[in-house]
Amino acid sequence: MSKVRIEVSARHLHLSLKDLESLFGLGYKLKPLKNLSQHGEFASSDTVTVKTKGGQIDKIRVIGPLREKTQVEISVTDARKLKINPPVRLSGNVAGSISGTLIGPKGEIKIKEGIIIAQRHLHCNPKQAKKLNLKNGQLLSVKTIGERSLTFHNIAVRIDDNFDLSLHLDTDEGNASLLGGVCGFGDLINK
Repeated sequence: MSKVRIEVSARHLHLSLKDLESLFGLGYKLKPLKNLSQHGEFASSDTVTVKTKGGQIDKIRVIGPLREKTQVEISVTDARKLKINPPVRLSGNVAGSISGTLIGPKGEIKIKEGIIIAQRHLHCNPKQAKKLNLKNGQLLSVKTIGERSLTFHNIAVRIDDNFDLSLHLDTDEGNASLLGGVCGFGDLINK
């Protein structure tokens, strides 16, 4: 078995350039707050309100850099608060997902689709993937380490040159396994 870093990813959203400018103003640039573990990605100090027919959640952090499509990644608990039933999807796969309204400081937009529950996934670069004998799209399991150890199944492997080895869980999953803060460790199994 190989050890892997586990990171808990809180609710967040990715914006397209068009949607960023609709929410924050023409020519607006995201304000980086801190770099994330995946090279080139950062948490910005910018936040947006997400509203559905059933409810709303304020101050959802925008993650940079900008993407081709806008998407909102939430947990099951968040979905219940919004009274919606979004699909579990890998980031970037928003076709046919849930609609909603995004409200920023300079405007609001309606998105036809884009609200998802992010499928748990393992990031790694090609060198790490080769060492661990992993293939892009492969499903595997990881057992968390700690007092309330859990085994998470159906973890999708995502390989890219800019990635670094880490498993991303949402806050519900992290809380269920008592991961300390936003990070923990686990054992890769079922390769």
